[in-house]
Amino acid sequence: MSDAIRYERDAEGIVTLTMDMSGSANVMNAEYHEAMGAAVDRLTAERDEITGVIVTSAKKTFFAGGDLNLLIQVTRDNAEEFGGFLAEVKGQLRRLETLGRPVVAAINGSALGGGLEIALACHHRISLDSDGIKLGLPEATLGLLPGGGGVTRMVRLLGVQAALPLLMEGKQLRPAKAVKAGIVHELAADAEELLAKAREWIRANPEPKQPWDQPGYAVPGLTPGDPNVTQLLSAAPAVLRKRTHGVYPAPEKIMAAAVEGALLDFETALQVEARYFIELASGQVAKNMIGTLWFQLNEVNAGGSRPDGFDKRVTSKVGVLGAGMMGAGIAQVSAEAGIEVVLKDVSAEAAAKGKAGIAAILDGQVAKGRLTPDKRDAVLGRITTTDADADLAGCDLVIEAVFENRELKGAVLAAAEGAALPDAVIASNTSTLPITGLATSVADQERFIGLHFFSPVHRMPLVEIIRGERTSDATLAMAFDYVLQIRKTPIVVNDSRGFFTSRTFATYITEGIAMVAEGVHPALVENVARKAGMPVGPLAVSDEVTLTLPLKIREQTMADLADQPDTEAAAALTDHPAFGVLEQMVHELGRTGKAGGAGFYEYPADGPKHLWPGLVERFTKDGGGVGEQDVVDRLLFVQSLETLRCLDEQVLTSVRDANVGSIFGIGFAPWTGGAVQFVNSYGPAAFVERADYLADTYGERFRPPASLREKAKRGESL
Repeated sequence: MSDAIRYERDAEGIVTLTMDMSGSANVMNAEYHEAMGAAVDRLTAERDEITGVIVTSAKKTFFAGGDLNLLIQVTRDNAEEFGGFLAEVKGQLRRLETLGRPVVAAINGSALGGGLEIALACHHRISLDSDGIKLGLPEATLGLLPGGGGVTRMVRLLGVQAALPLLMEGKQLRPAKAVKAGIVHELAADAEELLAKAREWIRANPEPKQPWDQPGYAVPGLTPGDPNVTQLLSAAPAVLRKRTHGVYPAPEKIMAAAVEGALLDFETALQVEARYFIELASGQVAKNMIGTLWFQLNEVNAGGSRPDGFDKRVTSKVGVLGAGMMGAGIAQVSAEAGIEVVLKDVSAEAAAKGKAGIAAILDGQVAKGRLTPDKRDAVLGRITTTDADADLAGCDLVIEAVFENRELKGAVLAAAEGAALPDAVIASNTSTLPITGLATSVADQERFIGLHFFSPVHRMPLVEIIRGERTSDATLAMAFDYVLQIRKTPIVVNDSRGFFTSRTFATYITEGIAMVAEGVHPALVENVARKAGMPVGPLAVSDEVTLTLPLKIREQTMADLADQPDTEAAAALTDHPAFGVLEQMVHELGRTGKAGGAGFYEYPADGPKHLWPGLVERFTKDGGGVGEQDVVDRLLFVQSLETLRCLDEQVLTSVRDANVGSIFGIGFAPWTGGAVQFVNSYGPAAFVERADYLADTYGERFRPPASLREKAKRGESL
């Protein structure tokens, strides 16, 4: 027997299979395949001497899932070989559940993907009752489906209607919610009780069978001829297509495998599931999503962009300057991470209002059962509000989050530096103003850095760390550690106007507005943007950030470049067609966005928002002249091209930060794997050709950089 799965039989005849693969986690790879095969063979051979089986783990997690190093190598060419491996893995679990002896999953840590699939092949599932444990089948979030029997068993356990949301959305449940959902049978307080309950169940159930192996079994809620079932199954694909727009194949294949499999016998359903899994695993979307949302994301969070040679530093007290939406959000996530926070504003009332907003958000989480009242009170207890700089004493980090005004930021930063600890890191949450310029407000510019959060802070997973010209490695390392401490993902960029995310996101907004200026119907722009995989249309998001913001940024930039009128940046701001529309909307029509009550959209008090009809009357031309594919490509290409320029200019220093930052910071279509991976998967040569067409047709902003042309000629990827 392999040490990867330890086989121990006690005096009662109960065998404990303890999964302990090499490495930090148990994964479904060749080592697992060999070890589980040997374990099942031995269980079969010793069946008459066995009274039951407990499956558990020696790791902190129960089982981490499929080996993505293996899955990312699946192609059309080796699909048959991989299919044989997959069939054997599924066959082992089938042999385990039909052993004729009770099998219990003693889930002592998170069971995600393949881990839950192993547990589902057990007759009874008991989990430790811990908030740190998650259970679910998240394969859809990486462009895959649960291919180890997860779709087939989940549908038979819960029914199609209840199983589909868990399968298609990749929901991860805490143990108590997993019990409520019907995935786990019972909970245990500790490891000793976990194993005791497993043995107790085995004694009480000597000859169990899975529900789907019982005579007369039928999939719950799937009665042939039931009009409700017919209506559900006929409408579901259309509802799903409306959500995925056809760019995410995994949810569609999951639905197909679930519905088709539910109408078939168990063994055939497993084969259907496997075929859809292999189709997804060998496809480009899964390659994109696994590459970025797993491998590159893990590299980022493991410190890929953190300077070497510095011990990890824990932030103990943060001063936040400005208690508006952004400042309050930064205060909240810091306090939630156990950090003491001083929330300062111009008046005690303004600071208290910011804390009240935090309390309202936390109260909402308590009402939904996501947070206990005690934990809410503990978070609020860590936040002190003030209007006095002196209260920043003892802060080892200060983050400025006031309005985008250089003079105001400079004043509050200088005052805060004098009050905080002598070696405190001083940071600005600016989204556009160059960090090197803001650093002149403080005495020690080596301790100054940019920490660009995204709104709403408590939900957005990314922080863009901006290194100024004089920012030290020690300061960057501490900032990186703080971002991880508050459980966010850090990307590191060098200083530039707009940095990476704001600069690239601006191209998305202005390109959408430019199409309106050209006469394209605004509904086409918005609908095609979402169809391309963007979470929100460019006009809707313009309203959210206010239509005045791009104009203010242009005004500040033009002022800064007054002595450089012939630069490419100045020309782009002067000539871009979007600004004519923005000026009309703001200055002529007084439509400034959602906060002002009217923008590209109307915001009626008694109904949902809708596009302002006057937009069509004022700008739309018959036949607009832009086809749907051109709209898609303009919105995606313009962002990728700006990202490539950021790489060329060393604003970005790694492809991984570019891809992760584009998805988690600006919502670049996740199915692409990010703004750079979009170029790679499109093919650099084909991308260059298409970009040249867009440049010839719509403007030089689409002209690809020379660096990409060279790579395309050499047949290289980025």
